[in-house]
Amino acid sequence: MMADRPVTVDSVALWFPDDEVTVAGLPELDELPIAQREHALSLGIDTVRIGIGLSEVDLAHAAADEALRKAGLDATQIDALLLVQGRVPQYLLASEATRLQHRLGATQAFTTGVGDLGCVSVSAAFALASALLRGDPRCQNVLVVAAAKSPTRSRYRSPMTLLGDGAAAVLLTTSGTGRYELVDQMIRSDGKYADLFHIDYRDVREADWVEECADEPTYSFRLAVESRKRFTEINADLLARNGLQQDAIGVFLMQNLSLGAFTFWQEALDVTIDPVCRDNLARFGHLGSVDVAANLERAASAQVPGDYCVIMNSSPVAAWSSALLRRLPDRPGHGK
Repeated sequence: MMADRPVTVDSVALWFPDDEVTVAGLPELDELPIAQREHALSLGIDTVRIGIGLSEVDLAHAAADEALRKAGLDATQIDALLLVQGRVPQYLLASEATRLQHRLGATQAFTTGVGDLGCVSVSAAFALASALLRGDPRCQNVLVVAAAKSPTRSRYRSPMTLLGDGAAAVLLTTSGTGRYELVDQMIRSDGKYADLFHIDYRDVREADWVEECADEPTYSFRLAVESRKRFTEINADLLARNGLQQDAIGVFLMQNLSLGAFTFWQEALDVTIDPVCRDNLARFGHLGSVDVAANLERAASAQVPGDYCVIMNSSPVAAWSSALLRRLPDRPGHGK
């Protein structure tokens, strides 16, 4: 076992479709009740990208290619490939992860999908990647890839956010170089909320699929209170077991749902959410598991070596995670 091997984020690549649409111009908003339309327009999201005709694997492949290019790796050099699975696979029974493996040419990679925790699925993928890198001396790098594509015709997810399309790929290594060291991470979940959000797809035409919240008051109030409690406990434990106080953390990041959500979390947890999250929310909307990777990459340029960062991630399934990262020195030309 090699439990003391530091795991680093070597490179992060983001990829978005070219088609950009203003939220006000989305035709499905005209079909919403007035109150929901006004809510959708008040989320702090200006534009979203739309991957017309593209599958989640298409988006994931584009991001993975870019991550390998940035790292100077051939696909055959990947030791493990983890696809953060979307909520609606292209086919039942088929394998999205090995489809991506074949398209990349990652013939030597241990390949699997990681999913079922919503936005927090990417955090689960980081946990598995860390275990592989620390536990197997033959595993030198792991490519984690996530794609976001709206599963229904309507991008508005009542009562919380509006969905965009995009993808991210994160290369984790034990090389000791890169943007960040992944110091530690904690993940928790609660099955009471397993089907709070769902799509009924059996015997329903795809064009008629609807994302439904089984109980909006439960999401807006009960789950919010539970989430505040969970993040308070997780963050305290995460920092304590690494010998840090909250004021040692220079940057707090989280997934992008709405301006209201950022305000709530800042007040509930007594932290300042980095403005890059608001910027990405306005430009891209909510991107599921892609959000935290996009925010981490775009926050890196303002940090100096040694700075600590905490990424908080949550999902209405419900699951919660917090990860502690430390900024590393840039190697010449890295991340350009």
